[in-house]
Amino acid sequence: MGNCTSLQPLQFRRLALFLSLAFKAAVLIQQWYRRYVARLEMRRRCTWRIFQSIEYACEQDQIKLHNFFSYLMDHFTPSSSKERDFISRMFISGESFKEAELEKYCDYESMEVPDSYTGPRLSFPLLPDHATALLEAFKQKQQLHARYVLNLLHETRKHLKQLPNISHVSTCYSEEVTVCGDLHGQLDDLFFIFYKNGLPSPSKSYVFNGDFVDRGKQSLEILIILFTFLLIYPKEVHLNRGNHEDHMVNLRYGFAKEVMQKYKVHGKKILKMIQNVFCWLPLATLIDQKVLIIHGGISDTTDLDMLQKIQRNKFISVLRGKKRKESNKDVEIQEINGESKVEAESSESESDLSLSPQPRPAPSITNRLEFSKWLRQTVQEQIEWCRQLVDSESEPEEPTYSSVVSLTELDAQCWTHQEEWKQILDILWSDPMPQEGCRVNTVRGGGCYFGPDVTDKILEKYNLQFLIRSHECKHEGYEFCHNRKVLTIFSASNYYEIGSNRGAYVKLGPDLVPHFVQYQASKTAHTLTMTQRISRVEESAFRALREKLFAHTSALISAFKAYDKDNTGKISLSSWAMAVESVLHLGLPWRMLRPQLVRSTVDGMLEYKSWLDDLAMEQRSQEHIQSSLLEVIYRNRSNLETIFRIIDRDHSGLISFEEFRQTWKLFSTHMNIELTDDGIDDLVRSIDFNKDGNIDFNEFLEAFRLVKQSQPILFQRPR
Repeated sequence: MGNCTSLQPLQFRRLALFLSLAFKAAVLIQQWYRRYVARLEMRRRCTWRIFQSIEYACEQDQIKLHNFFSYLMDHFTPSSSKERDFISRMFISGESFKEAELEKYCDYESMEVPDSYTGPRLSFPLLPDHATALLEAFKQKQQLHARYVLNLLHETRKHLKQLPNISHVSTCYSEEVTVCGDLHGQLDDLFFIFYKNGLPSPSKSYVFNGDFVDRGKQSLEILIILFTFLLIYPKEVHLNRGNHEDHMVNLRYGFAKEVMQKYKVHGKKILKMIQNVFCWLPLATLIDQKVLIIHGGISDTTDLDMLQKIQRNKFISVLRGKKRKESNKDVEIQEINGESKVEAESSESESDLSLSPQPRPAPSITNRLEFSKWLRQTVQEQIEWCRQLVDSESEPEEPTYSSVVSLTELDAQCWTHQEEWKQILDILWSDPMPQEGCRVNTVRGGGCYFGPDVTDKILEKYNLQFLIRSHECKHEGYEFCHNRKVLTIFSASNYYEIGSNRGAYVKLGPDLVPHFVQYQASKTAHTLTMTQRISRVEESAFRALREKLFAHTSALISAFKAYDKDNTGKISLSSWAMAVESVLHLGLPWRMLRPQLVRSTVDGMLEYKSWLDDLAMEQRSQEHIQSSLLEVIYRNRSNLETIFRIIDRDHSGLISFEEFRQTWKLFSTHMNIELTDDGIDDLVRSIDFNKDGNIDFNEFLEAFRLVKQSQPILFQRPR
């Protein structure tokens, strides 16, 4: 007994020592793990900023490009009827067919479906079985025949024309309403949503909040599925327009190219119909009059009453909506009617209402009674004329919602085209910010940044509880801001790279309390550890950033030399960071990113020429092209491809010699250079390698390479 009792204190001391060491070890492990997770989170946030900065810079380029085209339209004076026709076809009348012409151009009834076709077949009115067949066919990578695609688009357009600008949804008629954000052509995400949440039905309503297309590879399949469910369940499925439901944006981000690749024969007809369907999509959705769903956001001038009454189909492309400034009131009257001075000179106009005869001269807008009387009579004459035309060619159509509003609200305020355009631009392109106020969205180049005070003002004015918007990729698929009064929902998982983000959708019941479902649609993402996911995404982000740096090599050299006063070929790392930001304007923490971008330094100094050579070697290993030419292509390829697709009006992949000549004349007005006709002709002949009398995109790129090499020969500056 004595020995046992004497051993107990020793055992207790050993146990206490063991526990103390174990506790210290646990604390050390916990500290190490926290530092490890913090480093991973820091890497993830840096990667996220890189992706977003590059994405928004690309959107800025898109809007700058179309500001460039607006400049051309304002400053280029056609010297002949041929040039005037080219301008009209390329920038104005090419946007929209007249009503009867569109029906004739996209005549699906004349198309025959061969017996060898094994894909799904559609008959109208559509039934739930048709939707199920389409889902199964697309899972098997089958393609819907062009006849059925055009028929579906025709019926969808006819349905959308009857809808108001702001759709109204009630939770009284269904158990809950599911709201989905951006899908961006990622069909697997839509399949996953339907698998987890169920297909649309009389008891399950859906709101899809825009950006169905672009970036992903199956945008057209998503449109077909959504339009099919819209026609089967018109009261339960609601579609909002996003900033990518815009044919000018589609030219840059891949949707137009996707359609032409999948439907080589009838692709341009499908694109023309889709372009016309997009402009009829509603602009917003209200749930129980308490929750407003819009794609982008709001501004301090957002007016839901104005949005309700805008003739939305006028804005086929929001990027083309801005009109030139005119002081003449007659021109202002023209703009109210959806026309511009250029359009008045042209034989065609943007809107479907261009079928109507020219109205009588308008009275002064200051005389509201006379102006209202004139406007009512003119609109009635236009509608009657349209009905007569439709009666003579096809079955009569019901008046659209917009035309009904035009007749019932004529004595209300008449807004200018510019005011209406800004309303739509703001709700499609804007983003929230934590600061108070409202300012121009310089990061995207369009819309605005709106603060919590702007949100509170709109919610109070229209008696709303909160806003739901999309437009921004979020790491968890959703995010609250503005004291939980603004909810961003984003449904495209793995948007930047596999493992970069989750997708999410939100469900609202009668209590309007949001319930979120998050997911990863990619099976690969589930097999990766957190470290592997972050490393994979990080690698992709830095690869894109190095391409961006390489594309601006010439500008970077000039910026570095400004800091290298003694011409030593070396600059400090802080100077490197400031110079890079001054060129790229991405707002990134360059000093934090430096270890991933700059591998070797000597005494804290960077030999910038060798660093740029390393960037060039990395890119040249992928593209066997001379470095200086490759830099030009990397910097300008997206803009050049967009320009090419704008010129290529029939989406054939070819532009004629005459279109090429006229385009170069247009560019000369912007670049303040004079192009000789002989120089243009020599250029055309030199780049038409296969001598087929047309220019494809690769030959078009070659023109810009030759211009860079031979600029003094081709361009003569005016004296």
